Amino acid sequence: GEGGRRSCMVEPYGRRGRAFALLSDASKVLDEGKMLPSFQESVDGDERELESSEEGGGLSDERKLERSNNSYYCLYGYQSCRSQQGVDSDDGSPDSTAAETPSSDDFSLSLVDTNLPAEAEAELRSFIAKHLAKGTFFEGMGNITPVELSIPESQVGCYYCLLQSEKHSEEASSASSVCSLDYVVCFLGGSEKGLELFRLELDRYSQDLKINLDAKPHDLETCIQPLLKTWFEDSVCPIQRVVQLFQEKLAFVLHAALSYTPVEVRESDERTKNDINRFLRAASLQGLVQEATVTSLCMAMSEEQCKSMVIDCSGPQPQFHNAGSNRFCEEWTQVFLNGSEGGNPFLFRQILENFKLKAIQDINNLKRFIRQAEMNHYALFKCYLFLKNCGSGDVLLKIVKVEHAEMQEAKNVITVLEEFMRESAVA
Repeated sequence: GEGGRRSCMVEPYGRRGRAFALLSDASKVLDEGKMLPSFQESVDGDERELESSEEGGGLSDERKLERSNNSYYCLYGYQSCRSQQGVDSDDGSPDSTAAETPSSDDFSLSLVDTNLPAEAEAELRSFIAKHLAKGTFFEGMGNITPVELSIPESQVGCYYCLLQSEKHSEEASSASSVCSLDYVVCFLGGSEKGLELFRLELDRYSQDLKINLDAKPHDLETCIQPLLKTWFEDSVCPIQRVVQLFQEKLAFVLHAALSYTPVEVRESDERTKNDINRFLRAASLQGLVQEATVTSLCMAMSEEQCKSMVIDCSGPQPQFHNAGSNRFCEEWTQVFLNGSEGGNPFLFRQILENFKLKAIQDINNLKRFIRQAEMNHYALFKCYLFLKNCGSGDVLLKIVKVEHAEMQEAKNVITVLEEFMRESAVA
């Protein structure tokens, strides 16, 4: 039956012999140049994608704008009178999730701080008021849209977010009607597409601002203004600064992020340490691979290496200890360094997203080859070809090994690939 045929096909992996004989031809094929699609083709495709994403075809005002790195901010006090509508739930009790959206007569906006010119600030205030009246604000979740203002750039990307005071949230839940003072923060710079790449960072930054506003609402100069003034430097520029700091050694950091290797930063100032941690978080595949896989990988890497990668920043140049790298990370490092010429921080994030996308594509291709190799020896040969060509075979094998830990036939294929990769590395 089907089970009998399947076990017959898998049997040679246990003996290794036939599988190794097939794989041994792979080196000859590689030498002859019969390889899978190259890294350069994928990078060229990424660059074309970046160019085509500029609206209007040519190198437009949007690209020139992002290169200028001008940024603006605006913080408004938002006073609203929200009335609980008293909609009953199924059990007859008042429904606490009733709509609270105020009409235009129920709220006011007052300027707390901005670096926008007066005319542009008035235009932004009108824009925000319209959206508040429509009820398109959700506490803690930012929106991003292009806005046209009376500033040199004319059109910029605008991130805006409602920050609801914790105290007023409690009052709102205990009273049928309450007038509260909340805040609306706006960060403006680059383009809509550029800011979209940093949505998570901007949401986190807004929450940090909210914590400060809750703790010290009247301490504008020392607690609030510094956060507003440095939003662009703190949220958008860390990836660019890390690339410029490490240069060719960036490959070590990319490899650590890809392989979930723990990283320890020593003797650095606070901003550099935060930059490195933000880069690692942004470069991680977390959220793109299964959560259980991430957890198992972190445990496996900790057990296997017993040592973190150490970045020592005590000298004039950062020094790396227990660092790993591979061809995939080295080639992407060159893409980052080539991007440094334009000085566009949004481009660095796009390159990082393309790096992660390529890694996920490679993982999915390898998993597909492994499924085929359970029944087909030629597919095992394709697995080996792929691992040799992709440049990150060491990391990919660890990831798929964790994902297939409970699948015996896939484990057999992975074991053969691991042993042959070790032998070919020694040779």
